[in-house]
Amino acid sequence: MRRAILILVPYLWLLALFLVPFAIVLKISLSDYNLSIPPYTPQMDFSNGWWQGVKDLFAAFDFENFIFLTEDDLYWKAYLSSLQIATISTLLTLMVGYPIAYGMARAPEQWRPTLMMLVILPFWTSFLIRVYAWKGILSTEGYLNQVLLGIGVIGEPLTILNTNVAVYIGIVYTYLPFMILPIYAALDKMDGSLLEAAEDLGCSRLSAFWLVTVPLSRNGIIAGSFLVFIPAVGEFVIPALLGGSETLMIGKVLYEEFFNNRDWPVASAVAVILLLILVIPIVLFQRNQQKQRESDG
Repeated sequence: MRRAILILVPYLWLLALFLVPFAIVLKISLSDYNLSIPPYTPQMDFSNGWWQGVKDLFAAFDFENFIFLTEDDLYWKAYLSSLQIATISTLLTLMVGYPIAYGMARAPEQWRPTLMMLVILPFWTSFLIRVYAWKGILSTEGYLNQVLLGIGVIGEPLTILNTNVAVYIGIVYTYLPFMILPIYAALDKMDGSLLEAAEDLGCSRLSAFWLVTVPLSRNGIIAGSFLVFIPAVGEFVIPALLGGSETLMIGKVLYEEFFNNRDWPVASAVAVILLLILVIPIVLFQRNQQKQRESDG
């Protein structure tokens, strides 16, 4: 009974923080736009009793907002663009993060806590401040262009800010620790004698890396990729501050619908579709974590 209570309490807390807001957003997505406060027509009226309110609610439900999302090219292009940017950012983060995690796992034991601290050090600073800092680095008069011009690599300043390249840089920098830590945890548990055995059997160091190290770190790669991909799809702050007008991501569209257009029903429908899209990688991530726990056990 004690174990059940200990498990049940946090699960109920998490379900309340997820299901209640989701139910509210779903209710608004099935409502109609209205020039009022709040800017939609409430679908629940319990003045005539709870049962009549529930019947009125289901009778008033319609899917006009979801149908509208399929008719306007802006929304499905924003979804596809977000998936594309998140996928490319995840691959870039993996390319940068794997060598760092590998170097940490191969470093001497006394250096590993220091290297771990350096990885998580950016979390000690506000996320918004770190993204704003990149504006000063990537702008036309920023530090990056000043350094490149100073050493003679370029003849005129590069236009990086307000492009997709700046968005990729921001996402990779922000979510890099989420890629490094799972891979490092997988590599740290790897038995070094397996590499020695592979080399004794005729494998070169590169072959042993591809045939032994990479497969054994697969769970860390999958976990890190999901931890980067899932939040990157709905990212808003990075494309808003570093991306330009041509950077189309669904988080940015969602913000504009809520606060600029004040069309809460359509914005809620966008949020519901986004959540349904993210359910697939979330479920796959949970299954991968479960398999990893079973293999460790």
